[in-house]
Amino acid sequence: MPQLSSIERRELRARAHNLDPVVSIAENGLTESVLKEIDINLKAHQLIKIRVYGDSRENRIAYLEQICAELHAAPVQHIGKLLIVWRPAAGEGAAVNGTQTAKSRAASAPRRTKRSFQG
Repeated sequence: MPQLSSIERRELRARAHNLDPVVSIAENGLTESVLKEIDINLKAHQLIKIRVYGDSRENRIAYLEQICAELHAAPVQHIGKLLIVWRPAAGEGAAVNGTQTAKSRAASAPRRTKRSFQG
């Protein structure tokens, strides 16, 4: 399971904000077919949201741990009934989809403000 720094996790949470859930876990729980669907979507998108229908917080935490352990993914966020999971692409290392982290951005160029984009 890949480990994410707090900076990488924050960037992934920001990217996932506009995503819609692509997989749902309903009353049957985390079955093999649901795991296969999650795996397919992780291969295609690397960052996905999963909606869990159920009121048990313990079950949602267990689902997140099981997904990350079996599919070698990293948990990004668990908020309410949504789970956000990230897995790097096959040729990719621990870099977050090739985006610059704050450390590399600080070394290369100053951070831009909102107004500088509005031009």
